[in-house]
Amino acid sequence: MAKVLTMGEIMLRLKTPGNERFFQSPEFEATFGGGEANVAVSLANFNIPAEFLSVLPENPIGDACIAELRSFGVSTEKILRAPGRMGIYYLETGANQRPSKVVYDRAGSTMAEAKPGDFDWESAFAGVDWFHISGITPAISKSAADLSLEAVKEAKKRGITVSLDLNFRKNLWKYGVDAKTVMAELTKFTDVVIGNEEDCQKSLGLELDVDVAGGSLDTEKYEKLTSLVLTEYPNVSKVAITLRESHSADHNGWAACINNGSIFYVSRKYEIRDIVDRVGGGDSFSAGLIYGLKSFDQDTEALEFAVAASCLKHSIPGDFNRVSVKEVETLMRGDGSGRVQR
Repeated sequence: MAKVLTMGEIMLRLKTPGNERFFQSPEFEATFGGGEANVAVSLANFNIPAEFLSVLPENPIGDACIAELRSFGVSTEKILRAPGRMGIYYLETGANQRPSKVVYDRAGSTMAEAKPGDFDWESAFAGVDWFHISGITPAISKSAADLSLEAVKEAKKRGITVSLDLNFRKNLWKYGVDAKTVMAELTKFTDVVIGNEEDCQKSLGLELDVDVAGGSLDTEKYEKLTSLVLTEYPNVSKVAITLRESHSADHNGWAACINNGSIFYVSRKYEIRDIVDRVGGGDSFSAGLIYGLKSFDQDTEALEFAVAASCLKHSIPGDFNRVSVKEVETLMRGDGSGRVQR
């Protein structure tokens, strides 16, 4: 089976225990996480051969990170090692009306210092039929943005399907280049665009008047938005938008829509209460969509799989979505009772 390659930065994740504030206690839970690595782990759990491409530091932290990825079955053979540091992000999990907070410490990381020419693309894309990247990587530095553009161009030269999660992060675009300029160019070499309403507005400059803080979402506006992406970027074949209704930090409505130029389809909506960890929810959606588009005949089925997979991620601590295809399909069939399985 052909492989899926993802490229990006994986970080050390330091999270406060439970719902504590930063330094309410002297402890942090140390794990690893990062958008494209999260996608690779999910795909490996779905039995899709997955590889991760990055630059990690030559130190025991980098060694531990590679061992963690390998434990899920993700291939790490194409990861480069270099002197330097691993990026870090600190997470404080919110509750009720108090939102979660993320603080980044990733400037000057080995991946942020990566640049065009660092990777042998012939080797990197060997045996690969799908390449996934996100808007996070080009946001961390100018050189990483140039590397991202080189990567998608090299993928398209080889006829590889490219998916791009727009993933706008306002706290990362700090090096003097507008996100819209960079992301618009990347999108020109993309087949499948993934994002939410803010991503489309802040990354591509497309306008949508919608309030996600309350009430139900107006799906007609999302049909117009996805159609606009397809019109502005004729190379794009499919646009998938996640539809999150944020009632509180613990309670979200969760659905998605897809437009392939022939149909516009809105998925089933899940009411997710008592959220355990929503970080990585979008990445689990991306992975579910990639799996679905590679495995199902209909885009509608692929979308339902992606939404169910990402719904389950909200129940799992950590960045990684530790669920199987069978568990996702069980939820797709309507069994969301949470009853003990004996």
